[in-house]
Amino acid sequence: MEKKTNYLRKELSLLNLVIIGIAGAVGTGVLFSSAGMAALAGPAIVISWLLGGIFYLFIGLTYVQLASYYPEAGGPSRYPLYSHGRITNLINAFSDLIWYLFIPPIEALAVVEGLNYFTSNYKIVLINSNGFPTLLGAIIGVLIMLLFIPFNYYSVRFFGMSTTWFGSIKLLLYLAVLLGFLIYFFHFSNFTAYGGFAPFGFAGIFSAIPLAMFAFGGIGVIPDYAEETKDHSVLGKAIIYTVLGQTAIYVAFAIAFIAALDWKGLGISPGNWAALSNLPGNPFIDIAGTRGVISLLVLTGIIGIIGPFVTGYIYQGGGMRVLFAISRSKYVSEKIQELNKYSIPLWALIVFVIVGAVVAYIAAPLPTIYGLISDSVVAGYIGFSANPVAMQALISKGKMKPMIAGSNIISALAFIFASLIIYWSGWPSVPYAVLLLLIACIVFSVVYKVKEDFWNSIWYIAYIGFLTLMTFIGDNGALAILNFYEASAVTAIASLIFYYWGIRSSK
Repeated sequence: MEKKTNYLRKELSLLNLVIIGIAGAVGTGVLFSSAGMAALAGPAIVISWLLGGIFYLFIGLTYVQLASYYPEAGGPSRYPLYSHGRITNLINAFSDLIWYLFIPPIEALAVVEGLNYFTSNYKIVLINSNGFPTLLGAIIGVLIMLLFIPFNYYSVRFFGMSTTWFGSIKLLLYLAVLLGFLIYFFHFSNFTAYGGFAPFGFAGIFSAIPLAMFAFGGIGVIPDYAEETKDHSVLGKAIIYTVLGQTAIYVAFAIAFIAALDWKGLGISPGNWAALSNLPGNPFIDIAGTRGVISLLVLTGIIGIIGPFVTGYIYQGGGMRVLFAISRSKYVSEKIQELNKYSIPLWALIVFVIVGAVVAYIAAPLPTIYGLISDSVVAGYIGFSANPVAMQALISKGKMKPMIAGSNIISALAFIFASLIIYWSGWPSVPYAVLLLLIACIVFSVVYKVKEDFWNSIWYIAYIGFLTLMTFIGDNGALAILNFYEASAVTAIASLIFYYWGIRSSK
């Protein structure tokens, strides 16, 4: 390895960014989340996906503003540094890192799930009936994660070009499967016959949103590559196009999933929505297999393997840039900033792969797709929630001019939506993610002596504590003192208080 300065090449175009955003997001979430969401909301998951897109659009608009002013690698993990200082940024940065550490292993496991459907016919079991990887499945998952590395080792131009090609092919395959499901398996009765369109009411619709939000992570990746973009003015377009493109695909897949449900073929009593969360494999492969449409089964099997693979290596690239940004903020060793001859942070890549494997395969208490999705969503949105406050704080201090009309309303809504998503993720996902975050922050703040700007961070610490408490006393917590609507209302109102407290706490 050749040691260089931390100069990153600017080689990504608008097309590269949009494909990175959409192809990176459309993976495990759309394949696996629909079943878990339907268990909570029934056919109304269509509304859950749509609301998820609206929620994420507001968060995306805050990134449009911040990425344009601070176009740097791993930007979302640095923005609060400029508004609230080091302690707030430490918490935000490690929240983002936890989110990214989970995703490549989740995608690798999803690839193993896809492979398992075919290998099990030859009595080679990679995933057991409970959704846990067997020893062989775990080994193959690790090998798949290693296969992500070449895409991120060479220049960002190589990454952009390969992702544009592979991502475009991936999206075309997804659209082919979508059309196949709609043509072969459409049963309108599934939308009305079993408890109606919304059998679990609004509570079910909103409870399903956190599983949808895992799939909307695409816009978070785009600012991570901002420093390597040829023209920073295209960042806003890339973010908006990505949100709209993702939302359209997810809503269409939700319709296809509900319409294609073959209850008896899946071994589920008709109308037993809750049982869908117990499907051990990729639900789209399961449906195609029970219906016996070989061509569609093959296509579904291909996207069940290629789709998560592309998402996995894209998020590996985003995650190593978050780690690179954390090193720039002096929360980890400066060695992480060393680049190879292709101007890629090689040590960030190595460390990210090793730690990601440990966190996801050893530390996760429920190593299933749904369990990992919930935990990573919580950590990610704890990190995301700091950025709307940072944006408005910078604007109010005159450090940044608003680029979007109504920026104060947009940032407030983005913060409320992020807070609700964290709360709806429920118990024990929230305390588990917070515990991981607490351990990371304590260890690295002690080792790297991070103690500056503590008073500017109290609002954020109290906010995280409040949301943890709400998941404990809310309807899906240990005490269930408040029902879903009461707890959601309390969370939304209190979030406004923390929002304005956060703005006033800026430097």
